[in-house]
Amino acid sequence: MGLQITLEFQNRPALEVIYVQNGNESHALDCTLNVTHLQELQWRHGLQENIDYGRRYIRFHREKIPRASMTEIDSDLFPGGFDTINVNKPPTGTACPKPLDVPVTRSPYPSSVDASDLLFGISTSFDRLSDPKTGPIIEWSHWLTNGNGKSNGAGLILRLVDASNAELEATSQMMKEMGMDVKVFPSDSRTDMAKRYLSLLPALYQDSQHKKRKYLVMCDDDTFFPSMHRLLKLLATYDHTTDLYMGTFSEDVNNIQRHGSQAFGGAGVFVSVPLAKKVSSFFSQCSTSQKIEESNSGWGPQGDILLRKCIYENTDVRLTMLRDLHQLDIVGDPAGFYESGIAPLSLHHFKGGIWHEAHPYEGAQVMHACGEDCFLQRFQTKDNYIISNGFSVAHYPKGIDFNVHQMERTFGPQPDDFGWNLDFMLGPGRKRLLMTGRKASWELKESRVEENGSLRQTYIRKADDWRWSFEMGGKGWKMFDKDGVVELIWIS
Repeated sequence: MGLQITLEFQNRPALEVIYVQNGNESHALDCTLNVTHLQELQWRHGLQENIDYGRRYIRFHREKIPRASMTEIDSDLFPGGFDTINVNKPPTGTACPKPLDVPVTRSPYPSSVDASDLLFGISTSFDRLSDPKTGPIIEWSHWLTNGNGKSNGAGLILRLVDASNAELEATSQMMKEMGMDVKVFPSDSRTDMAKRYLSLLPALYQDSQHKKRKYLVMCDDDTFFPSMHRLLKLLATYDHTTDLYMGTFSEDVNNIQRHGSQAFGGAGVFVSVPLAKKVSSFFSQCSTSQKIEESNSGWGPQGDILLRKCIYENTDVRLTMLRDLHQLDIVGDPAGFYESGIAPLSLHHFKGGIWHEAHPYEGAQVMHACGEDCFLQRFQTKDNYIISNGFSVAHYPKGIDFNVHQMERTFGPQPDDFGWNLDFMLGPGRKRLLMTGRKASWELKESRVEENGSLRQTYIRKADDWRWSFEMGGKGWKMFDKDGVVELIWIS
């Protein structure tokens, strides 16, 4: 009897994937409050019975303009403040000002991308795939399909460590039903992890479709590529018929010193087909016991090191840096990164655990409404709010008197923080505003399409979040006594 995989998010019901279509219909404002919707939010996110609630329609205008790191809007986001409502007995309606008009770049939609130049390789386990918290398949569907249940042309070679035949079949069937072009194979845990990683590249090269590909890509199961159009546009500036080894460093200079000057796999490693052919021919000599031991940086043998050594010791090829890829070796509150107006080509380590936690799949759904450049685009309103589209709605009650083009250093490196570890890759960061009373943030938890085709983003702020407090007389005082919900509804 076969296995069935049910995709679930932590604290969320079974996944229903619906995407905004690229329509131009007008949307009537709905000012009513749905008690069932509010109670579902309360259950999923542990909200109090009485909450501060705000809803705003955002009408985007696609224009021939460049993507700006920050766009100033000469209007208030919440001109009437927030409604205090009882989730179980809400009023019939909520404050409903006219839509806030914002300009966005006329960027392409995920539905139009042709990613057939790329063949990806990932190694993971069935347990990670099926875990509600670590399961990455829904994120993969963003960059391996067109958003409408069909492949975008990219292929995936997936290896599952010590998986049974039933697990292999269930994974393959489920991913193909979601529209992904995938081939699933078993992998043996008795083979050293670094060697398993290196062997992915020959496996990609030996795939029957490799001749139609331009780049073979190795990444981790928690790697996310938000914007396939921009990724492909960057890759097109290089000559794929030459030997190319492309990627980026860790943001933490300690990790560069520890592991070496190389492409870090969580950000994505891009290898041209000609170079993959050479690495495949060198595989045996590159994966001996001696070479595996040489790849041990003190944290065990590293596949990224083994790959770099294979290339550097047998060819004249050196790393080509793609700095908009992000390894994201950061811990703690990641807001400063995601709220910086950045347009990343890859994201990594967002599943929590020792690393940071974010929800890029939920955030990137706005791309299906207003285009790829909308994700993480920032809008600053007159009442001192900054929308970091798809991550947060932050309020600065004492004004925005800081450099918005520097990252707020809300996060740190792991394991050692010398204060400057991240400056080389991310730039010197400005002082964080946590626990100062100068900032409060509602963070994206859900994104869904309404029946009329509009996109609703739900941002949550908890009253007991230690970050939203301030010091007075040696004591910490909370800025809020109620949980808060902000819902932005994006319309055209």
